[in-house]
Parts: sequence; C-alpha cells; structure tokens
Amino acid sequence: MSEAIIETSNLSKQYVRDEFTVDALKDVTLRIDKGDFVALMGPSGSGKSTLLHLIAAMDRPTEGEIRVLGHNLRELNDRQIAHWRNEHVGFIFQQFNLIPVLTALENVELPLKLTNLKKSERIEHAATALKLVGLGDRMKHFPRQLSGGQEQRVAIARAIVTDPALILADEPTGNLDAASAQEVLTILSRLKKEFGKTVVMVTHDPHAAQFANRIHHLEKGELISESAQPAV
Repeated sequence: MSEAIIETSNLSKQYVRDEFTVDALKDVTLRIDKGDFVALMGPSGSGKSTLLHLIAAMDRPTEGEIRVLGHNLRELNDRQIAHWRNEHVGFIFQQFNLIPVLTALENVELPLKLTNLKKSERIEHAATALKLVGLGDRMKHFPRQLSGGQEQRVAIARAIVTDPALILADEPTGNLDAASAQEVLTILSRLKKEFGKTVVMVTHDPHAAQFANRIHHLEKGELISESAQPAV
C-alpha cells in the first residue's frame, strides 16, 4: 500500500472580514500519497491556494485535522513549523520571489543558510540544483538579467536545494509564456519521476494539469471531485 504524505480530515478555514465570515475551505478530506503529482484545480476563490498554504503550514486551519509527512501540523508551534518547513517542504511561488540584489546562485543558497552546512558545501549544493534545472551557465546572473522562465527555474532550484520530500507550487506557470511554462512543468514532472518527489500544484490551466497523475477539483471551498489520469 502506498504511503500517505498528506492526509486531511474535515479541514476548514474561515476568515473574518468586517462583520462577515468567509468560508475559504469547507470540510475537505483528502489523501495524497508519496510520489504523486497532484493538481489542485478550480476557479478563482475556490480554495485551492488556501489548501496549499495549509499543507505548507503557512496558514492554520479553523477546524479539522491535517497531517503532512507524519506530523500533525496543528500540534506544532511556530518555531517547530519553521524548522519543519525548511527541512521537508519546497515552495514555488507564481511571482518567483527572488531577491533582486542576489545572483541566481545566492538566491538558491539562501535556504541552506538555516542548516549546518559550510559555505563551500552550500555553494556546491546550490550549483547542483541550478544545473538540474538547466541554469548551470546562469549562476552569476541577477534576476533582472534573466527571462521570466529562467527566474522561475531559479525559484524551483531554491525550492529543491534542501532536498525536500514535498514540492508545493502555487500557479508556477501563471506568469510564463507557453514555452517557458512547458519547461517548468517538465522539470516538475522529472522531480516526481526521477527523484521520487511528491508534487502538489495549484493551477487553473488544463494543459498544466495534464502533467499530474491525480487532479482534485475544488469549488466554493469544497472538494467536488477527484480523478486519476496517466501523467504526461
């Protein structure tokens, strides 16, 4: 039987805005197994990004249970969550979130500064991650000297440099042209197939979702369907 990496039970998230309560996520129960490439799909406001942020422990649920990589996230304090996330989770943002004054190599090295690795080891690991995403010749370039697709590949290298078991991607192709999006999706697929990573990706793009082997559809905060498919 496959090993569950993510398990949620009746997971809910509410936000209070003025005198109104908004249900961002309602009673979501799902399981994601080790080595899955999962797409979370749905229209704007469906709760897919909220669910991803809860999985990453970037937000806390209002109700329900969530276990990720064997940890009950509701039982961890903020310090424990920060350590757990840096060790086990790589997060890829739609907006890249690179630091403009740092080179590609320095951006990728950043998460390793929270480890006990020596400077030379950090540089070696960062260089290896950049080579993996096809940017071995762009290590000394600054973000402004890179295309959008290259910036996103730097962001992927930063997400994988600590060798996390779980890769979370929030609309990773949303700001890219078709060719760059294809490169990014191919890299995410390689991370699953060749390195055994579990990948969870939020997307509204049916083409991007074709790279996943499972799709979860959300609407108005509820999980409305799950399906399996042969990944690209």
